[in-house]
Formats: sequence, structure tokens, C-alpha cells
Amino acid sequence: MSITLLDGGTGRELLRMGAPFRQPEWSALALMEAPVFVARVHEAFIDAGAEVITTNSYAIVPFHIGAECFVRDGARLAALAGRLGREAADAGKRRVLVAGSLPPICGSYRAEWFEPKFARPILATLVDALQPFVDHWQAETISCIEEAELVREVIGRDAKPLWLAFTLRDDAAARLLEPQLRSGQRVVDAVAAAISLSAQAILFNCSQPEVMGAAVSIARQRIEESAQPGAARLRIGVYANAFAIVRKQAQANSELSEIRSDLTPQGYLAWVNDWFDRGADIVGGCCGIGPEHIRAIRESISARFGLQV
Repeated sequence: MSITLLDGGTGRELLRMGAPFRQPEWSALALMEAPVFVARVHEAFIDAGAEVITTNSYAIVPFHIGAECFVRDGARLAALAGRLGREAADAGKRRVLVAGSLPPICGSYRAEWFEPKFARPILATLVDALQPFVDHWQAETISCIEEAELVREVIGRDAKPLWLAFTLRDDAAARLLEPQLRSGQRVVDAVAAAISLSAQAILFNCSQPEVMGAAVSIARQRIEESAQPGAARLRIGVYANAFAIVRKQAQANSELSEIRSDLTPQGYLAWVNDWFDRGADIVGGCCGIGPEHIRAIRESISARFGLQV
């Protein structure tokens, strides 16, 4: 079994390290004022065992840094995020890949705010700036299938692999339903879209761990049903957050969300093992999941599968 271990949540780790941090800039503020902290976060996750680190480009959008700042500094900040990731990945003795984070341009969790005409040039700026530094594209916290389609349009047929990470409804009512994106679209349709868009992996991120397992099971079934002889199969990944339930009308990072006390490294690892059992082979963490969680996963992978990461 081939397993890939991702990093965890950059924003919360920056906050914990004492980096410049405020809203609405969120994790972008460290790039602006003290990029050394971004490098330290990457190094911490690599030391914990991550095989993939994610560029700190999630908040480099007008939604967080403002329209004027994005026009003036967006490309420079994205390039800096890419360079910091590349330097950290290349500094160690083992191979570490860099994922180019492509965020939801119009605001996290709010599929109804997605406007392709507005998002397209912003996304293109990020892609152009990150391209020299990254090993694959990782579109994150996708709330609707149309966002994924725009990412594919903007990157075109770039030779770098595309990973699509969808965020799921995780309110109490959603747990009684077939897994859905925050748009209400079905996970099975997101899987079909990922296949049609020639993605290499479909992931589920920035939602509570309780809703991830069912999504992984559905994804695995849909992938097996659509498998073509000799063709590479879509990989499945999960990196959940450690937030309490996010209100349906919430915006990610609009306020500092409470971190759950039960999602200790061992508490989170129990969920990770369930995702492995259901067919996931890419795991990591999102907001509130730190290097200590990644280290626990690495040790578990070594013990359970006899693999070194």
C-alpha cells in the first residue's frame, strides 16, 4: 500500500508560534511581516514526518488581504510562499514535495458566493506565481464542483498533477444524509468530476472528521466502478480540521474557531485509521492539526504498514 503523509494546518501553527497574526489577513500576514515564521512551520511539519508541505498561499486573495493589496502584492506574496515551501522541502535529507495551495477565491465554505468571472484572473495570478516552485496543484476547501472546473480551466493541461480537495457539510443534520459538499452537491458527483477533470487525487478537507469516512467509502466505490483496465486510479485523501461544528452561514477564518479538546494526536489518529480502512491513502491535517498529530500518524504508519515515511 502506497501512503502519502501531508502536513497539517499552517494558520493555527503560525498563531501558536507567535507569528504576526490577525484577521482578515490570517496566515498571509506572516508572509507580509515575518516570513521566517512560515519557513519554521514548514520545517516543523517536515521534522514531524510530512512528505508533502503546502504553500502558505491560502489567504493570498482579496477576500483576506483586500483588493488593492492583492493587485499590488498578490503575485509577489504568492511567489514568496512558493519559494519558502521549495526551500524548506529541498533543505532536508529526504524527498519532500511541495503542494501549490489554490484557495477558494471568493470565500471559504460559501459556494453561493462563487463567481467565475471574478475568480478567474485572481486564480491565474496565483498559478503563474507558484508554478516554478510546486510539484503538484492542490485546490483546497472546494465547496462546489464549479470551483474545481475553474481550477482545471486556469491551469489547463499543465503537466503537474492536480489534486482536488472538497470541503463537506458537517452540521448535525448532514451526518444523517448522504455525504454532500457545502453546496449540497453529492460526493459521488464530485468524484465523477474529479475523474473527468483528469485529477490525480480527490481529497476531503477542512470539515469535521466525523463526516469524512462515509465520503471516503463513497469515493472508493465510485472509483472502483469507473476503473478502466490499465488506467491509473484516482487516489483518495483526507485532511480534516479540529474545529467545532461550523455554522452553515460561516466564513472560514471570519472568527477564531474553537479547537476541540478531543482531537489530541491519538484522538485524531483513531479517525485516520478509519480512513485507511475505508480506502484512503493520502492523509494529513487541516486547521488545528499540528506537527504532533503528523508525528503520531507517521509512527502509526510505520508500525501498521511497515512503511517508512
